[in-house]
Amino acid sequence: MNEQTLAKAYIPAEVEKKWYAAWEQRGYFHADCSSGKTPYTIVIPPPNVTGMLTLGHVLNNTLQDILIRFEKMRGREVCWVPGTDHAGIATQAKVEAQLKKEQNLSRHDLGRDKFLEQVWSWKEKYGGTIIRQLRTIGTACDWQRERFTLDPGLSAAVQEVFISLYHKGLIYKGHRIINWCPKSCTALSDEEVFYKEEKGHLWYFRYPYSDGSGYVVVATTRPETMMGDTAVAVNPNDPRYRDKIGQTLTLPLVGRIIPLLADDYVDQNFGTGAVKITPAHDPNDYEVGLRHNLEMPNLMHDDASMNDAAGADFAGLDRYQARKLVVEKMTALGLLEKIEDHIHQVGYSERGNVAIEPRLSKQWFVKMQPLAEPALTAVNDGRISFHPERWVKTYRHWMENIKDWCISRQLWWGHRIPAYYCDKCGKIHVAAEMPPQCCQCGHPALTQDKDVLDTWFSSWLWPFSVFGWPEKNPDLEHFYPTQSLVTGPDIIFFWVARMIMAGLEFMGEVPFKDVYFTSIIRDDQGRKMSKSLNNSPDPIDVVNTYGADALRFTIAYIAPVGQDIRYSNEKCEIGRNFANKIWNAVRFRLRCSAAVSNWQDLHGLTAADLRPDDQWIIARTNQVVQQITTALEKFSFNEAVKILYDFVWSEFCDWYLESCKALFTSEAELDRQALNTVRVFDCCLSTFLRLLHPFMPFVTDELYHQMGFVSEEQSIMLADWPVACDSRQLTQLGADDSLVALTTDKFELIRAVRNLRANYQISSSRPISVIVSPASETAREFLLRDQSSLQSLLVADHLSFGDKPAGACGVAVSNLATAYVPLAGMIDFAAELARLHKQEDEAVKYIESVQRKLANANFVARAPEDVVNKERERIAEFSEKLSRIRTQIEVFTQA
Repeated sequence: MNEQTLAKAYIPAEVEKKWYAAWEQRGYFHADCSSGKTPYTIVIPPPNVTGMLTLGHVLNNTLQDILIRFEKMRGREVCWVPGTDHAGIATQAKVEAQLKKEQNLSRHDLGRDKFLEQVWSWKEKYGGTIIRQLRTIGTACDWQRERFTLDPGLSAAVQEVFISLYHKGLIYKGHRIINWCPKSCTALSDEEVFYKEEKGHLWYFRYPYSDGSGYVVVATTRPETMMGDTAVAVNPNDPRYRDKIGQTLTLPLVGRIIPLLADDYVDQNFGTGAVKITPAHDPNDYEVGLRHNLEMPNLMHDDASMNDAAGADFAGLDRYQARKLVVEKMTALGLLEKIEDHIHQVGYSERGNVAIEPRLSKQWFVKMQPLAEPALTAVNDGRISFHPERWVKTYRHWMENIKDWCISRQLWWGHRIPAYYCDKCGKIHVAAEMPPQCCQCGHPALTQDKDVLDTWFSSWLWPFSVFGWPEKNPDLEHFYPTQSLVTGPDIIFFWVARMIMAGLEFMGEVPFKDVYFTSIIRDDQGRKMSKSLNNSPDPIDVVNTYGADALRFTIAYIAPVGQDIRYSNEKCEIGRNFANKIWNAVRFRLRCSAAVSNWQDLHGLTAADLRPDDQWIIARTNQVVQQITTALEKFSFNEAVKILYDFVWSEFCDWYLESCKALFTSEAELDRQALNTVRVFDCCLSTFLRLLHPFMPFVTDELYHQMGFVSEEQSIMLADWPVACDSRQLTQLGADDSLVALTTDKFELIRAVRNLRANYQISSSRPISVIVSPASETAREFLLRDQSSLQSLLVADHLSFGDKPAGACGVAVSNLATAYVPLAGMIDFAAELARLHKQEDEAVKYIESVQRKLANANFVARAPEDVVNKERERIAEFSEKLSRIRTQIEVFTQA
């Protein structure tokens, strides 16, 4: 151990490359299900295989890594399973775009099998970049257990679940209204739709009565769907239409005769109280259509262009072109009554970023209510805890109002639905393999369903499918259920709720005990980070500039529980400066000739062996161990990192290290008490390095080795998590609360003297003479115990105890004592008096000017109350400043 072996400045890139390779090569990340240790399991929220590392991933995975390293040091068998999601729509879209760009081909030109070969090839070449990038931030994932949602084992789990739920009657194929993405040409679940507020219009159209007796005015935001209208509905209690219910109308542009019917769904206060009913293109209209047995004509092709059912004038037009033409024709017929501006929420495809089309379609669905009820109970009864707890309300609302889940997707990349249709009679067979013949008619030819399953249908099985379910094996038995899930609140329905349902349904146990929801990362202006705003930095660039530890530490530091994060790259200076601070603390220790010994504990030491500062740092370190442990147990990452930062920087380095300087830099041989101080220093240093390791794994392992706390073949990763001393040990060491209070007051006295120096413009490095007058006998005895530390921290060439000396003195006061600093020879009295008189004159003039303003009744009456109060506060502030100036003038006048 030698200061010369430690670089003057911390160079993250060198340290990170060395230690991550060592950790992985030595198998520190791999979990052993036969170890006999209590398991602690996390499954990574699998990022899209197409993804690149973002700050959101950095936050999420840093917090997971903190938990994994924390629990590993606490002696648990930690297992953190990484992996990626095949991301059906996103991946297929990337490969289709590449095919179009490079070969001017579509997937249909290639055919299904050839296209899937292209996707797998693309996945092997480009996929999984994000997983490789996660290594750069130090994630301790069990890479030997890395999974992909289309792996054979996970595919077997998906197939097993589909077949099981189908035979239970919980999966069915139905003709229902669904969300359709015209860009990707596939169905979407409700959770895959987001809403944008848009400025649109309400068109008021006249629908004539068939008998020529007049017309009904209906308001619509979607004129292009009117050719699919099969009724007009009114509220049965609306007096305007009570005598018209049951009559018929002639649908303009089409000539179809449609009924005027009554339904409670209609809001009689919206528009004219009469609404057009288009069952195939609106979810609410669909329900009305079912209740009244209406026809449901579908007007659109898969790409949302109009089909033949829309009529010859509209067939082939884009839906928005059709809208324009409908309005033109209705205007020409004199059937457009008026147009109003209208702001409304428009559903958009999350993946395609185009307006979705509600569409009647035959799709596969999961009955969710029977699965949701036990999942809701699991959260309500506390078997699963949410952090922050406020997300329980959101979860509960969604689960109590859950709708069936549309799980089929009109894609090729994904888990193909294990359903086979008889080519002769159409009978559906759901099985692991194609049956040899139809079970109903015996026909030998069957065709598999062309659709694939929603990506989330594999993801909801993730906590147990990654361990080989449905096969029983030691991994599954040992590591399921998992303990903690760290994820974003935006997928609470997509993923969290569904995993709870699947875990209870197929494993009989909740999949995890705690769910921590991360914050949204915004820029310094409060804007959500996005590529379009060019405000989302590349985390790899940040790591290259500041280091992985700096990024990890900073992102935890600025991420309070349940609040959005304001991020800028410059904030990583927090983490980088902190890494340099502890680096320099170790460099300071290595200057001391004393070898590291007995740093693991303080057994054998008593209060008589220690300085008060030693006892204080022991007590404070003990408190911090308790605070950090508790904070991590309750997922208060931000609280933990701030406690560590303040303790290491402001207490260990700024106070304790400074108090040790005289001992550690002395050329004389260290005496017994000095060696005891070295032992305390090393013990506290090793403790906070271990506390800090989950947050800053690289620099802590490097410094742990540099200090000689472990051999080169070992790691801080394998070290024990610090455990707080019991009260008996603290009493034996004299490190009790009263000692902490006295030492804190001593530091307050030193601070007061430093402020005094600043007031009199005396350099912080210039030695001064200090006379200390203790406030009590207890204070005197305490200060006398270690005068050398006090003198060193005061930077005093002379320290004595007594009353105020004659002559001009600066005075510093604390609860513990009053310190007097003779000023003779330290400053130029005449110059100082001149400066003070000038300040006095300026303060008096300012106070008088504000008093004149407040004496003006007109000002007080007209100015806002907060402005008047601010002026009064300024008088109080400058009056107090004037009092201090005059006290100093009095001191120098008497000199």
